[in-house]
Amino acid sequence: MDDHESPLLSKEPSSSSSSSVVASSFKWILKVLMSVIFVAWIVFLFVYPGKLGDGILTNWRAVSSNTLFGTTGSMFLIFSGPILVISVLASLYLIISGEEKVFAKKKISKFPRFRLWTFPVLVDGPFGVVSAAEFLVIMIFSVFFLWAIYAYTMRDLDLLDLFHVLPEDRSMLLLEITGLRFGMIGLLCMVFLFLPISRGSILLRLVDIPFEHATKYHVWLGHITMAFFSFHGLCYVVAWTVQGRLLELLFEWKAIGIAVLPGVISLVAGLLMWVTSLQYVRKHYFELFFYTHQLYIVFVVFLALHVGDYLFSIVAGGIFLFILDRFLRFCQSRRTVDVISAKSFPCGTLELVLSKPPNMRYNALSFVFLQVRELSWLQWHPFSVSSSPLDGKHHVAVLIKVLGGWTAKLRDQLSKLYEAENQDQLLSPLSYPKITTCVEGPYGHESPYHLAYENLVLVAGGIGISPFFAILSDILQRKRDGKACLPKKVLVIWAIKNSDELSLLSSIDIPSLCPSFSQKINLEINIYVTRQSEPLLEDGMVHKMVNPSVKPRSNGCPMSVLVGTGDNIWAGLYLVSSTIGFVLMITLLDIFYINKFNITAWWYKGLLFVVCMVASVLIFGGLVVVFWNLWGEKAGDVEPNGHDKVTTNGEELHNPSAELKGLNTEDDIQSFITTRYGTRPDFKEIFESLNEKWGSVDVGVIVCGPASLQSTVAKEIRSHSIWRSTNHPLFHFNSHSFDL
Repeated sequence: MDDHESPLLSKEPSSSSSSSVVASSFKWILKVLMSVIFVAWIVFLFVYPGKLGDGILTNWRAVSSNTLFGTTGSMFLIFSGPILVISVLASLYLIISGEEKVFAKKKISKFPRFRLWTFPVLVDGPFGVVSAAEFLVIMIFSVFFLWAIYAYTMRDLDLLDLFHVLPEDRSMLLLEITGLRFGMIGLLCMVFLFLPISRGSILLRLVDIPFEHATKYHVWLGHITMAFFSFHGLCYVVAWTVQGRLLELLFEWKAIGIAVLPGVISLVAGLLMWVTSLQYVRKHYFELFFYTHQLYIVFVVFLALHVGDYLFSIVAGGIFLFILDRFLRFCQSRRTVDVISAKSFPCGTLELVLSKPPNMRYNALSFVFLQVRELSWLQWHPFSVSSSPLDGKHHVAVLIKVLGGWTAKLRDQLSKLYEAENQDQLLSPLSYPKITTCVEGPYGHESPYHLAYENLVLVAGGIGISPFFAILSDILQRKRDGKACLPKKVLVIWAIKNSDELSLLSSIDIPSLCPSFSQKINLEINIYVTRQSEPLLEDGMVHKMVNPSVKPRSNGCPMSVLVGTGDNIWAGLYLVSSTIGFVLMITLLDIFYINKFNITAWWYKGLLFVVCMVASVLIFGGLVVVFWNLWGEKAGDVEPNGHDKVTTNGEELHNPSAELKGLNTEDDIQSFITTRYGTRPDFKEIFESLNEKWGSVDVGVIVCGPASLQSTVAKEIRSHSIWRSTNHPLFHFNSHSFDL
């Protein structure tokens, strides 16, 4: 392929080139500034355990502690301040970038480019599939842990010489100091712990890492953090047991210094969360994992009581960003969302079509958290979005496979709706079945990265086909409407157990979405039915055997626009106002209470610190949320073109009937779908077949399915990438599987 200019996704050209240059320059300045702050912050955290880091902190405290906020303020500025400053700068960067990620015309390279984020290095083991970039980060963290243990050990040995203790007490003192160091390393890990689980986080959006990918980083950090906190507690338990003072010291609650009992409570809560978050428990007892994980409130609050405001300020930045996200999610999830329609497929999979405001933005690789109040007021479950933003402004669809108790209850509720529709006149409004839903999201990639490849391979296992329906719909409608769209060749590989799952194909009518699509895109869909050796008699029509949709009776509304990935300006105002409010509340607290009344109790000041964090989000952030919600309702009442919005039952869907006249759609469908029975996809053979067909190009491979499928595909991509010839494609691994 020759070098050429190709638009990926772009807006209307700017009316003023000078303003575009100014915006680009300002974005470059923000990038450099954020990079400098981040690198300086990471370097400081890395050297902190050693004498150099201790000297830097001592000099910093000497300069900055003679202020109203004292040593707590200086600790907060150096440990938590940088991440908050980066967040504010990131919000400005996203505002300048616009509501939609803009891909200017970019040069498509003549040769495939190796990318650290898409090259799988580890494909088996406790970490799952790990890219080269993730492997480098793991190595950096591993080096940091070893360095921190070594540096603290050297400092502890020097410190022992300053204590005049008997030789028999020397080992116990060393054990207690070692426990203290383990606790400090745990705090340094906790600096990052809450950053990956802030679903609408400005930081995740800045680096374009969606929440479903970031959760595994939280899992890794959680294991490491709790391991160090466990060693921290164990060292003290052993030392105090040998001294015969275990029970006496465990219940100690000092006013000045470390309060032990709150630390014990925090550690117990952390251990309960840790044990119930192990893979086996999450998989087989998800509700137990979910409910015990709400102990994070106990864990954080009693940690603040344990260490006081001075040390708690080390981890406050990440926790504050999490509180911001959690409050916004709470506000969004209070609204009951209207279910436009619901239906059941022959394979048992359910489809819910939810109402959304026209001004809510999302892309084809998004997901939502769903609650159905008739089933549970506490359970929230994540589902990939199966509709494209181009399918309609007023709805979003999800496919739900019946796998556990919650989804089985949802299927039963839908069955009651079918029965109720058949005897509508016989039921009173009070006894009519309902599906009352609440939604958090949508969340996902900041940019639709499936549009960044000319060549795509979509690998799905079972219900993993759901997000690929959204991708295909998005690509086909862009092709139909003449919008910028890079993909030209798309290969879909779908492995299913039984042929009844073929009915899911009715979710997307490809010829209707893009008549004569074969002239605009090279599309192949290869389906593998693994548990049947031959097709059943009805398999030829199974994709048409779908139960009719039902319209649940609901007094709900469209989804709330209060989502962190929604409007950049409002999200930035929410962050800035809450941060300013936190600083203001701490200032007022210090002036009129702590300094005035000489409050010195560490645990009490730690509690006040947490209260200020929460109150600033509720009061100052809450005020922005109120206006944000009002703006969303007002903007949702009127379409961008000025017309009043249509009812959700009359969704503005594309009607291709005129364009389809004279086209043999059945023949068109059979030309790009191949179904094989009694076999599994051989990815080595599949990738090798693309060597000659596609040549030396970049190929984006997106996998959505179980961990075994991801590992198999990643292993083949790694092997192919290592041994590939220069005239063969370079495959880029991308996972879209969600594992909470």
